[in-house]
Amino acid sequence: MNAFLLSSLVLRPDAQRRTPSRWPAITVLVAAYNEERLIGETLASLSRLEYPGELEILVLDDGSTDGTAEQVNARMTLFPSGGRTSMTLVSHRKNRGKASVLNDGLARASHGLIVTIDADTLLEKGSIISLVEHLAAAPPETVAIAGSLLTANYDASWIARAQQWDYFHGIAAVKRMQAMYYGTLVAQGAFSIYRREALEEAGGWPDTVGEDIVLTWSLLRAGYRTGYAEDAVAWTHAPIRLRGLAKQRKRWARGMIEALAIHKELLIAPKMRTMFIWWNLLFVSIDITFSFAFIPGLVLAFLGIFWLAGPITLLVLPLALLWNIVIYRIQTRMLKRQEIEMERSAIGFLLYAIVYPLLMQPVSVWGYAAEFAGGRKQWN
Repeated sequence: MNAFLLSSLVLRPDAQRRTPSRWPAITVLVAAYNEERLIGETLASLSRLEYPGELEILVLDDGSTDGTAEQVNARMTLFPSGGRTSMTLVSHRKNRGKASVLNDGLARASHGLIVTIDADTLLEKGSIISLVEHLAAAPPETVAIAGSLLTANYDASWIARAQQWDYFHGIAAVKRMQAMYYGTLVAQGAFSIYRREALEEAGGWPDTVGEDIVLTWSLLRAGYRTGYAEDAVAWTHAPIRLRGLAKQRKRWARGMIEALAIHKELLIAPKMRTMFIWWNLLFVSIDITFSFAFIPGLVLAFLGIFWLAGPITLLVLPLALLWNIVIYRIQTRMLKRQEIEMERSAIGFLLYAIVYPLLMQPVSVWGYAAEFAGGRKQWN
């Protein structure tokens, strides 16, 4: 698996971008629930976008009980009437869940291209331009392009520093590989662009824990393609405590099981881009093996008992080191081209490489078990 990932990263040609003859109008959906602390920054970043076309921003307040609506109303002056960018606050009295408010926003949208961002996501000035140019250059059956997420609050805690490398290294590498075959498995709700007609054909966002995963697989199942724009950069606020991170990754794991259960037909789809569905199925067994065999094996090895792990285990390190070097160079070049500066913590990398898997893979197993057991589902 690591060898395939490494070869895909090395052999993948530079992603194509094409400037459209006319910049299409776009509706931006911002789902928000109790986001008074950060939504002001998000709206400020939207006001600084350099997109030449028309932007309609719909802030979808999902029954917030804090000052989210007040923060949005206070930023209305950032989007003066008569400009290319407009903003509307859509308030719901009751909390209904992310999928419901996104579908309401889709019904209200005025335009044929839909961008979704989370209420704590900060966009780089040229990020939507990049999404549109990647979509314009993609094969005609491409209906979704995922943006590139980096960690905005990487200096908030050691957990956040480890996630900085997860987004910068691990998640980016996997998405780059999948995009080589236009089979990106998650056009994440935090920052992606979709063709509206494809969203409507798929029935919008499903009422599931991992609504963006299940939606993306719906698009793949319908025969469409999905891509990734590595230079469409946005900054997300990652959980800063272990409990919050565990809750998030448990939700991601449950979303993958939901998608496998709903779209199991993709496992027999004769297309290269759906091969990665099988990879996700393998992740379940890998995470279980890691949690119940490898981690105990490491403990035994420290005690001098090499039943499950031993010196031969070190043979995987050279390949792992090589692909980390490759993706680091690729990502660093991308940031340099975009003139984006990002501090990178060596301690954070060590935490990501050594401690992070020991914590997160058992959490994933917890998520798989919760989904199989039919546990309660909630967005917030």
